[in-house]
Amino acid sequence: MNSFKKIALAMVAAMTLGTLSVAPANAAVMTVALTVDGNAPATAGTSVATAVALPVPSDNTVDAADALKIVATVDTGTSVTVEATNASIVAALHAAAAPVTSASGSASLTTATGTGTTATFYVYTKTTAVGTVVVKNQGTTLTYYVQGTAGKINTLSVSAPANGAAGTKQTISVTATDVFGNKISSKSVTARVFGSGGTLETTTATTGATLATFGVAEFKLTLPTTSTRSLVEFSLTTDSDGESADVTGLTARTLAPYAEIAVRDLAAELKAVEDALAAEKAAREADKAAADKAAADAKAAADKALADAKLASDTEILSLKAEIVTLKADAVTAKVAADKALSDLAAANAAELDKVKADNAAALAAVKVAFNKLAKKWNKKNPKAKVALIK
Repeated sequence: MNSFKKIALAMVAAMTLGTLSVAPANAAVMTVALTVDGNAPATAGTSVATAVALPVPSDNTVDAADALKIVATVDTGTSVTVEATNASIVAALHAAAAPVTSASGSASLTTATGTGTTATFYVYTKTTAVGTVVVKNQGTTLTYYVQGTAGKINTLSVSAPANGAAGTKQTISVTATDVFGNKISSKSVTARVFGSGGTLETTTATTGATLATFGVAEFKLTLPTTSTRSLVEFSLTTDSDGESADVTGLTARTLAPYAEIAVRDLAAELKAVEDALAAEKAAREADKAAADKAAADAKAAADKALADAKLASDTEILSLKAEIVTLKADAVTAKVAADKALSDLAAANAAELDKVKADNAAALAAVKVAFNKLAKKWNKKNPKAKVALIK
């Protein structure tokens, strides 16, 4: 039994060793050095809470100040792979002769050290969401975290109702984002109403910093009662909070948007609806009256046609009855005439038959006499071949 247990343990050990990835005995464990713009990052970057802060490349060039430089020291002749989520990786920084833009990076990159012992990568991000960077070499895996800090405001976008009732209070939301769409909090926005387009509760508002209001400034506008529309323009309270110029290859600035709200006169709209309803009702009543008249006319015409048809039918029936009586009388007369003709024909036929019978009898008697006379002559001449006489 003990021998069997030893064999089983040996088999399990062998199988376990076969599934483990073990670095060579003389392999050096990878070490990684992190710098941003030549200096160690302010935080370690080894957890979400200590993610390395990186400015987004809002000038559309990936420079030393925008990127986390990763230098991995490993064995000669090995490869280092870096994989990123919510971040991008490049092998070199921007240079006039070899531009590196915000669209240049990839999600993974592998570098072979060749005869050297180091591999260098640069990681940048365009989002303020936390990103991960995973560095791998010969079974060693190290994970770091980065998080972008938004650039200056590049776009103010407005959300406002299309219309509202005169005198009512409406909410207009203005969202501040950088050139990559990251929302920006704690920045002041100024609103200005054109002409008599209503009254603002406050002319400035600050973009929120909470989860529900992050990057959004809200304004309350009371719509006018003497105008058909309200036009409100928005801008940054402090110009330096926004991008100073459009950047080639990135979204153009929108820093002076406006909201246009149509002002509805509900009383006038109600009267218009009531007038339209009254007109529609009058039209329907006129249509009903016309329909009723048409129905009455149609009924009268139908009644007359029915009466005319009945009268014509009654007259035709009387005529037919008289014709039937005449036909009956004619039929009786014809029958009497036919019966007489038949009787006369029968009497004539009887006399004719009697004459034919008498004629036939006389002819037959003559034939008998002639035959017998001839037979007698024959018999006299031919006594041996006599012919019988007809009696």
